This record gives sequence, C-alpha cells and structure tokens, in this order.
Amino acid sequence: MSTRTVTSLTNPTVKAVRALHMRKARDETGLFVAEGLKAVIEGIQTGHAPAILMHGPDAANHALAKTAIAATLAANGEVIEVTQDILAKVSRRENPQAVVGVFRQTYQPLSTLEPPAARVWVALHRVRDPGNLGTIIRTADAAGCGGVILVGECCDPYSVEAVRATMGSIFATPLYRAGEAEFAAWRNAWPGSVVGTLLSAEVDHREADYGKPALILMGNEQQGLPSDMAALCDVNVKIPMRGRADSLNLSVATGIMIYAAA
Repeated sequence: MSTRTVTSLTNPTVKAVRALHMRKARDETGLFVAEGLKAVIEGIQTGHAPAILMHGPDAANHALAKTAIAATLAANGEVIEVTQDILAKVSRRENPQAVVGVFRQTYQPLSTLEPPAARVWVALHRVRDPGNLGTIIRTADAAGCGGVILVGECCDPYSVEAVRATMGSIFATPLYRAGEAEFAAWRNAWPGSVVGTLLSAEVDHREADYGKPALILMGNEQQGLPSDMAALCDVNVKIPMRGRADSLNLSVATGIMIYAAA
C-alpha cells in the first residue's frame, strides 16, 4: 500500500499508464484506464478496485475521492497525486478529469455463461468502432442484459475510447470472447432464440419471436452479418427504414434490438 506525489512526466509509472492508450500495452499488462470519479466509483462498487489511482491536487478532499483512495489502498493498490499536466498527458485531453484509475481487464470464459440468468444477451461479430462498442455495452447494462459476447476479431472494449463511451458500464456488464468456430459450436446449445439483423430480411423486428432467453447477434459496421453468422440465427429481421437512409448506426440498431427483445 502506498501514497505518493509525482510531478515528472518521465516517471516510470506515468509512462506506463500513458502507454495503456495502445492496445499492445493493454494486452501485455491486462490493464486499462478509466477516467473520472464516476467511472472509478462504479468500478469500486462492482468489486473492481483500481490497481493505480491518480488524482489531481484538489481532488483528495472530495468525499468520493476519499472513498476511492481508501478502496485502492485496501486492495493493495497505489495512490498517486499528480499535476494537471500529468493528468492531461495520461488522458490525452486538454481538460482532463481530476481522477484516473487503472483497472484490471475482466473477460469471462464463454463456458461459464448461464443463459437463464437474463432475458437478453448480445453477441457482436467483428465490431470495429470502439465508440459503438462502448455505447452498446452501456445500453446492454441499462436494459439489464446478461452480457456482451465479442465474436471474432473485434475492437478492444478496454480502449480509452470504448471505456469512455460505456460511462462506467464496463464494470457492470460481463464480457465474453470467442472465435467464430467456438461461437458456432456453443450456439448449438442455446436454449432460447438467436435473432440477427439483415437488410435483406423480410421479418419486421417488432414481429419476431424473441424466445427467452434471446441472444441478439449483430454484424459489424461495414458488412453486417456475413452469411455464416446469419445462418446461426433462428430468425433474421430488419428494422424498417422510412427515410432516405438505408441503414442505422450499429449502436443505435443494437439498442433497438435489445429493447425489442427485452
């Protein structure tokens, strides 16, 4: 347990936290950055204490910041008071949050997923945009989904951009990873319905049979669901387009599907 003050941008811990903006560093360390007191408190309240907590000179007197500091120290984490310049460099923002936490990534094995635990689950195939992924994780949390399954090569849910978009839901929403073949084999034992979206589908998303538990399978931003993934679905549906736009943003479409199923 330690509390210290750091003012140098060349400090090894500062450099290591800054490096977590790169996926290589996140993959090697299993760590990620969450910015802001709200996100840090969300992590603590869901059983995820920071490994490192950085805070500005004025934040230490805030009641919730004191809670975060105490929780970090109780979990044998490190608390560091830093300058505004360091906070700006760590977050890569001109107006950084007063508190930055470094947390351990948490993925659940697909074999541990219990379908009856929730009415709706979400699977995303090769999602590319971290903002979309983070927003979907936040929506899944808001709707009470059981978790989000990342199928194939997806963008990193623990990137700074994705974590920002989750608004703290990164800590509350179980995440699972699987390759296409693993997911296809696992899906065969799914006890409810698997529902996908296709532009060419003929079934309106409001008319589908969302047998519980429902697993919503969404394709990526560029290509949608490929044929092999669509074939895994009990039914593929479409969300009607009434204007000139022929498709929706992935996170918006996923949100519509989640609430239709829920």
